[in-house]
Amino acid sequence: MKQLGRLLMIAAALSLLMLFAFPMWKIILYAPQYPDGVEMHIWINKIGGSTPATLQNINILNHYVGMKYIEPDDIPELQYFQYVIMGMIALGLLAAIANRKGLFLTWTILLVVLCLIGLYDFYLWEYDYGHNLSDTAPIKIDGASFQPPLIGKKDILNFVAVSLPHIAGYFVGLSILLGFSAWWFKGKNARNEKTTL
Repeated sequence: MKQLGRLLMIAAALSLLMLFAFPMWKIILYAPQYPDGVEMHIWINKIGGSTPATLQNINILNHYVGMKYIEPDDIPELQYFQYVIMGMIALGLLAAIANRKGLFLTWTILLVVLCLIGLYDFYLWEYDYGHNLSDTAPIKIDGASFQPPLIGKKDILNFVAVSLPHIAGYFVGLSILLGFSAWWFKGKNARNEKTTL
């Protein structure tokens, strides 16, 4: 029980490794011609989908209404965000080695802030993606925008777009929960030790 805070902190840091094994977000497009949905996966360092042709199919659909092609190599966050996460894992393990309550809380708050910044950045990307349309698009609809939802469901013409965390996204949530738990248990143990003195 005495080492529970440290063990939870280690688990919190290592949970972020799931970002390298699974997608962190998914956007699914449903339409009459795609009843099972076209599912795009956003990883920490790439964009793909439920099939190898997913990204190509989405780019073809987007072309008709003048949306930009999704080019993973042109998205800088996919290039550097993986190193931010590597740094967070290292800092989390260092906090566990130091075994200090304040470090557990600082690390967890920093992770929450990074997640909020990431979501805001994702929103800005979606806004640009859905509003900055080509003047030469084959299909033009005055006043229309095609921004997917940040989270949840949205009707876009004859499509229904669903945006949700994927497997690694839930592990990030678990990491935050474990980090706060590590801080709480470390504080509880410290209070118990004072009481027994």
